Amino acid sequence: MNILQTEDTICAIATAQGGAIGTIRVSGPEAITLTDRIFKPVSGKPLAERAPYTLTFGHILTPEGEIIDEVLVSLFRAPHSYTGQDSTEISCHGSSYILQQVMQLLIRQGCRAAGPGEYTQRAFLNGKMDLSQAEAVADLIASTSAATHRMAMNQMRGGFSRELAVLRDKLLHLTSLMELELDFSDHEELEFADRSELEDIARQIEQVIHHLVDTFSVGNALKNGVPVAIVGETNAGKSTLLNALLNEERAIVSDIHGTTRDVIEDTMNLGGITFRFIDTAGIREKTDTIESLGIERSFQKLDQADIVLWVIDTTCAEEQYRQLADKILPRCEGKHLVIVLNKADLLSSDDVDTAASTDVQLTSLKAALPDLPEDACVLSLSAKQKEGLSQLQKQLVNFAALPDLVTCLCAFCGWLKVPWNELSFQGFCVPPTPMPSIWHRNCALGFIFSALNDTGSRHFL
Repeated sequence: MNILQTEDTICAIATAQGGAIGTIRVSGPEAITLTDRIFKPVSGKPLAERAPYTLTFGHILTPEGEIIDEVLVSLFRAPHSYTGQDSTEISCHGSSYILQQVMQLLIRQGCRAAGPGEYTQRAFLNGKMDLSQAEAVADLIASTSAATHRMAMNQMRGGFSRELAVLRDKLLHLTSLMELELDFSDHEELEFADRSELEDIARQIEQVIHHLVDTFSVGNALKNGVPVAIVGETNAGKSTLLNALLNEERAIVSDIHGTTRDVIEDTMNLGGITFRFIDTAGIREKTDTIESLGIERSFQKLDQADIVLWVIDTTCAEEQYRQLADKILPRCEGKHLVIVLNKADLLSSDDVDTAASTDVQLTSLKAALPDLPEDACVLSLSAKQKEGLSQLQKQLVNFAALPDLVTCLCAFCGWLKVPWNELSFQGFCVPPTPMPSIWHRNCALGFIFSALNDTGSRHFL
């Protein structure tokens, strides 16, 4: 797609297949004229003589006069359209045959099939949106949760760009004053630019860039899902746990060791947060080439994950822990580690009584395994019987509550010079302290977006 090729007229199907209604969008200098050639209103004037922002009912006709479909045509005139050009939108029945016939008629009249993202590209080139807003269009279309939808919508509204534009204007103002001083360099006593103000602006910009970098992982997690790696020995119940969490038979389960040889990924929404669960090949010493490649990928996914579910067969927990501790624990530094004692249904009644609570299990395991990380969470469940899953789900939501959001909010309060206790947006009540332990993540998102005057970005919250 030639970035300079914006003076021709383009057309494309704008709706997904399979719906009752389909829409074809036409944009360019000849959009109205070319649409007029294949469209005949039931009554009244042709499109070229009609007022903008109107709907016209009529028929799409072939050159031989055959009716293809009854349609509604929306009319937009430059510069007041999505692309900033003359545009029409043809709404017809959703049949793929009808849509293709209309597309062919338009192309025969001189339209060109639009390339991927070309409508948004033209909107950018015609000054209808900036790059940040253009990026948000794709994010909005791909949004799969309330958080990603809100983030994309606020970014598309342009607030994020306005905040950066304010900082840029301040910097340009100060640099212009410095250039003015250079013009009068022979007068040393003259000083147009306030050096302390320049330092403050530079420090402000540095902080914004710092937050952009720091919140990249947060925004990426919100968009693509929090990566959760499920690791452990073969036959520990990793694939069974994945199926139980997703509530579907996503992975093949059998008693044969090494059934899973490749990575299996799927997503689900818990508490408004999208999680990307990654089932990996069982870790063991193996000479088989294919299985060795699968185990290598297991370690790669473990390194990429934010949360690690180490699944251990509870009937031989200490043995499995000692076998893999030196391989897994070093890779879990800086991550949330959950040790899942699976197959709890195989324990005897006496064993269940002695390990009735997670606290007791954790104390017992720490006593037997002194190198267990202090912040590791230990849970007992039965993936096969789907017992104890709710506790694991709650723990995942707590780990994925993204405390960085609260940290960012505190920093933004300082940047915006807004006291924490004066924040009150979207019907939420702000807790008295800036680090609430049970504050819901959605509240944090709402505060941040509102504090930034409805700004947001895929990476900058």
